Amino acid sequence: MEECLQRIGEKVWGWPTMLLFIGVGILFTVRLKGIQFRCMGRALRLIGSQEEKSGISPYAALCTALAATIGTGNIVGVATAVAAGGPGALFWMLLAAVFGMATQYAEGFLAVKYRRREADGYFGGPFCYIEQGLGSRFRWLAVLFAVTGAGVGILGIGTTTQINSITGAADAFFTSDTAFVLAGHSYSRTVVISGALTAIAAALVLLGGVKRIAKVCETLVPVMSALYLLFSAVLLICCAEKIPSAVVLIVRSAFSPKAVLGAGTGISLKLALRMGIGRGVFTNEAGLGSSPIAAAASSETDPVKQGLIYMTGTFIDTIVICTITGLCLVVTGAWSAPLEGVEITDFAWRSGLPWAGSLSSFILMVCLIFFAFATIIGWNFYAERCVQYLTGKKRWVQKLYRVGYLIAIAVGPYFTVNAAWELADILNAVMALPNLTALLLLQNQVVTDTLPSLPTKCAKK
Repeated sequence: MEECLQRIGEKVWGWPTMLLFIGVGILFTVRLKGIQFRCMGRALRLIGSQEEKSGISPYAALCTALAATIGTGNIVGVATAVAAGGPGALFWMLLAAVFGMATQYAEGFLAVKYRRREADGYFGGPFCYIEQGLGSRFRWLAVLFAVTGAGVGILGIGTTTQINSITGAADAFFTSDTAFVLAGHSYSRTVVISGALTAIAAALVLLGGVKRIAKVCETLVPVMSALYLLFSAVLLICCAEKIPSAVVLIVRSAFSPKAVLGAGTGISLKLALRMGIGRGVFTNEAGLGSSPIAAAASSETDPVKQGLIYMTGTFIDTIVICTITGLCLVVTGAWSAPLEGVEITDFAWRSGLPWAGSLSSFILMVCLIFFAFATIIGWNFYAERCVQYLTGKKRWVQKLYRVGYLIAIAVGPYFTVNAAWELADILNAVMALPNLTALLLLQNQVVTDTLPSLPTKCAKK
């Protein structure tokens, strides 16, 4: 299964897919006159906008999106990208994120412009701006996005990779005897128990609806991000003298991985690009089409302001958190250790932090659990919105999907690390194609409605 998924992943994440993600970001950067550079200060100040009568506050909506993006991708995703594609993968991840901020602005803008009001608040996302912005003849494209979005939620980012990382971190910290053997793999009691507890906790939150999801995300996102950044900063301070050489290694290996790292590593420029861009999309979701679903639920009525607020998601997620994670892996040499998944980051924290390795592992495990659990919650919201678009007011279908989502969480621990991440990469690319196509076709509307108001929106006041 792993070999099959790897072959499919290599085909799906070929040059056309990578160039499409980068190209759309460059296009919006140019046409919006560098909006991510000119308006980032204003965008960060807009995050605290007050809640209105309908929907959830812009801050809660952003936290819901960040909960879905700031997850295992920041800890395990970066680790697997740098381990497979070398330190240069981090360079391409950051470059894609810089242009991805313009893409995410366009997604947030269109989400508010074409959303619709329902009894329980606003409803929207790529399926709405595809159908309403492009016309009914493109409804098939909206349906394709919704179908793949539901699939990504239940088989990709939302479940398998997250629960797999939670149980993997718990198993690395708590030693226990083997509980049972399945398909030739042995699983410890820790994996079984931690997987079951996570599924139960997820059920308690998900059964509470969008308001409870937003409330949990508002609480978890700031806490988990601050905790993770604090200890990562301590690691980098302890290894400060190695940071300059690490930066040089990242940049050099981005363009000549075989010359810098050695031909024996098997790392090529294409692999570095694929790992950087692919896992970057996994963590910040710029261009994927998921974040606009949360953006549409916001109480913010101005599409330009909502686009600016959502643009900060990629900045916080990748430019800040992923950069710090990547530097920790490179300065400690963890990226080249013969490990996989969370074990790579765990090695970095154990060797780089100035206290007992067991304490470092425990702190990382706590951070990872918070990150992954928030992503599970956020992605259920996305996936159920996709199901709602497909089925309308048939609430029983959404409830049935929620049960399937919880089942996927329960079985997720028994995927191998490589299989879980390869499957997520493949589904991400398939989901993104309808959204990126719509962004290209709707670019004139974004540009025409945005540029006249930018001087006012980006002013200090």
